Amino acid sequence: MEHLTAATFKEKVFNYETNQEWKFEGELPCIIDFYADWCQPCKMVAPVLEELQKEYEGKINIYKVDTEKEQELAMAFGIQSIPSILFCPKEDKPQMAMGALPKQSFEQAIEEVLSVKK
Repeated sequence: MEHLTAATFKEKVFNYETNQEWKFEGELPCIIDFYADWCQPCKMVAPVLEELQKEYEGKINIYKVDTEKEQELAMAFGIQSIPSILFCPKEDKPQMAMGALPKQSFEQAIEEVLSVKK
């Protein structure tokens, strides 16, 4: 699972410095996990995301953003609580979810928000 910095986020997801309107830069729809190492609920989400990464390989990308190291990114997206999960479809606006979601909720969002089937 790839950890994004502000620079790689702008290349692979959205360049928030040059675009006012949402413009997805990626090849595949993605999920971005805004987390911190000290966060217990974040630690519960990590293995679920690893499973999903394997199950949806080649269909979606799953990225992680450490809010402690990437404060600029966390501020750009108004991250107030973690984990915050950003679902980014290729053609539509992204949607944010808060908290440690169960696997079933991720699967539902992948199908409904990202329009990706298993």
